[in-house]
Amino acid sequence: MIKSMTGFGRAESSDGKRNIVCEIRSVNHRYCDINVKMPRRYSFAEEKIKQAIKETVNRGKLDVSIMVENVTENDLNIRLNTMVAKQYMESLKELQSEVAVDGNPEISLQFLASLPDVIKAVPDIEDEEEMTKAILAPVREAAKKLDEMRIVEGEKLEEDLLSRGNTIKEMVSEIERIAPDVPKTYAEKLRTRIKELIGDSVQIPEEKIVLEAAIFADKCSIAEELTRLHSHMDHMEKIIGETGQPDGKRLDFLVQEMNREANTIGSKANDLGVTEIMLKIKAEVEKIREQVQNVE
Repeated sequence: MIKSMTGFGRAESSDGKRNIVCEIRSVNHRYCDINVKMPRRYSFAEEKIKQAIKETVNRGKLDVSIMVENVTENDLNIRLNTMVAKQYMESLKELQSEVAVDGNPEISLQFLASLPDVIKAVPDIEDEEEMTKAILAPVREAAKKLDEMRIVEGEKLEEDLLSRGNTIKEMVSEIERIAPDVPKTYAEKLRTRIKELIGDSVQIPEEKIVLEAAIFADKCSIAEELTRLHSHMDHMEKIIGETGQPDGKRLDFLVQEMNREANTIGSKANDLGVTEIMLKIKAEVEKIREQVQNVE
């Protein structure tokens, strides 16, 4: 079973004081990169949030958004800063004595209270352990939903990878079928070319043509490369079918080996039919490479 690195999970919960919403979005990445966005007053919980997500996610770039809503009045304390109020009062009285003020010169309590920092609503001191526990509940649920989506996407990836692997196997088998005839075709072309150049005036020994064809066959032999390419397809199926979590990095490395064998076969096979099939194989390998980039 394989998992995609693309997905989304959302969950919310309430502890009676707050409504906490967690959303997680993930895309492909070489490593596990988690970015958490939440109110600064809860930053003490960030590392535990990341640890909780890593229990489910092994690889990918994850954007985690945590919103804390519906704060009750019990979460706020009203603070009166009398020192600031006295400084305001002294400054205002000084200003009143220096500047002519139209209307009522008295400084009202309402006006004084409205000045910055005289009265402030300050968030209550959090019980960090209790708040972390409250946040982790929707985080784990969102991570679970994210994982479920990644599994569904992984099933689609698995189906596509296996289908392309089987297509490559069929094309490899076709090359294996026509490859033995390549030296024979070369020998016939060699005879024809010689006759075109010198005619029938000189008889070329058959053993010379056979020797030349044998040398050509040895230089252009692709049997080992075909065997390894076929083996890579089997290995890909084995990795995908593992009961544990398959490693997308292993699949990525395997695709590099597939591409290397395909390039070698294409360069060695001096035959138009083999070359045409190899171009199709390379196209399938490239599509596999693109899909593997999204496997966890």
